[in-house]
Amino acid sequence: MGFLESLEKNIEKAVRAAFSTGSRKRVEAVEIASALRRELDHEAFTISAGRTMAPNVFVVEFSDEDFPRAQDWGTPLAEELCDVVIKHARSQAYTLQGAVKVSFTRNPEVEAGEFRVHSSAHRTAESPNTPSTPSGQRIARGHRQEEDEPTRSVPAQHWIPVLDVEGARFSINADSIVLGRSAEADITVEDTGVSRKHLEIRRQGEHFVAVDLGSTNGSYVDGERVIGRSELVNGSVITMGRTRITFRLLTPKGNR
Repeated sequence: MGFLESLEKNIEKAVRAAFSTGSRKRVEAVEIASALRRELDHEAFTISAGRTMAPNVFVVEFSDEDFPRAQDWGTPLAEELCDVVIKHARSQAYTLQGAVKVSFTRNPEVEAGEFRVHSSAHRTAESPNTPSTPSGQRIARGHRQEEDEPTRSVPAQHWIPVLDVEGARFSINADSIVLGRSAEADITVEDTGVSRKHLEIRRQGEHFVAVDLGSTNGSYVDGERVIGRSELVNGSVITMGRTRITFRLLTPKGNR
């Protein structure tokens, strides 16, 4: 039996039942699997000859209407989708920085019958708990470690670190920068949910960390609240208030 046939046999019936309400569009398991493969291809980047990095942490966002139904079937589907990611990464010779994780969450901006996929790269092990996040309750985290694939970290000194903030890109040229609503911050974020001095991005040796500066609403990295500090890897998503910031490590032009 082929892989897609097996996937459909194991989970498509359950997902179809969970998301089917009358005549409106329903989410199919194969659509989510295809979206994850596209996300891998879109976010993969080459760092050297024969080595291409790809994200390993995925969050699938559902509408308020679909999310409760997803809770009943989330864990089996999330685990199957982890296998989808690993198989596609192997077929494309992508390097993953750590174990593959897929989780589901609620997003009121998503329309019924639709879904969105967000990805990031994360090298450290995460807690098995499923905490709440600013975008809604998170459920059904699937977790798979790719066989014979060690967890890797990309030294920051070999790359150009940047922050993508609401369509604008900022290079990190200092050992420490502060983000916040204040005009005195190094990067000003115009969001009422952001404190005047909300978050610090700090270089530590070859790596970067996010440090919450006692903000009112807290800071999150890849959906996990920052307690003290959190290490950043290529593709890490920082959430402050309603603002999403992506940390990236870009290849210097001379190395491409």
